[in-house]
Amino acid sequence: MKRILVTGASGTVGTAFRQCATAHGAEIIAWDRTVVPIERYQPMEDFVRASRPDALVHLAIGSKSTGRANESWLVNYEWTSELAWIARVLEVRFVFTSSVMVFTDAARGPFTTASRPDASDGYGREKRLAEERVFHQNPDARVVRIGWQIGERAGSNNMIDFFERQMREHGHIDASRRWLPACSFLPDTVAALWSVLSESPGLYLVDSNLRWSFFDISTALNRRHD
Repeated sequence: MKRILVTGASGTVGTAFRQCATAHGAEIIAWDRTVVPIERYQPMEDFVRASRPDALVHLAIGSKSTGRANESWLVNYEWTSELAWIARVLEVRFVFTSSVMVFTDAARGPFTTASRPDASDGYGREKRLAEERVFHQNPDARVVRIGWQIGERAGSNNMIDFFERQMREHGHIDASRRWLPACSFLPDTVAALWSVLSESPGLYLVDSNLRWSFFDISTALNRRHD
């Protein structure tokens, strides 16, 4: 892949993915939502056509409100649908990052790509419906469900941020020995995303945790980061 168009390029995963892809010799083109509107189809297609990417990696989520009505739905579902179609029309390889939040707290894991999503509201529902829509719009797409990201520092929307916030607000961290969270280290996630670009179309699950409870993970990260 020589040219990759990336949405959410300044986010937690996007920043790390840019670094990974650049290290592999790829040129990254970041989608700037303040320049290319995401609620108007033609400017979007024109931008992708002009960018001439080999792949479009859709990482963006509606994490920062700009005051639009139904913004979360617009970003997570409608924009995703349009990008999948544009990629199909222009014959650009398309990768969409979904989330393990397509499963509710009541769903029993461990989850696989064969597990049926059951989220009925909020972010999880939007991602669940977006997955279905992507494959409807673009059967050659690659959809990647990612879990809770483990970074190396606070301030980048990952598990370390959660621990920092819990300590600041409560003075301690509650960590279950019975919960095995779907998670992965951020460098592993972006390495997997890079690999998926060369894999066959379909649904992928990026989850590195096979046996560690949340207590195990929090204890190990405490030792690692003091």
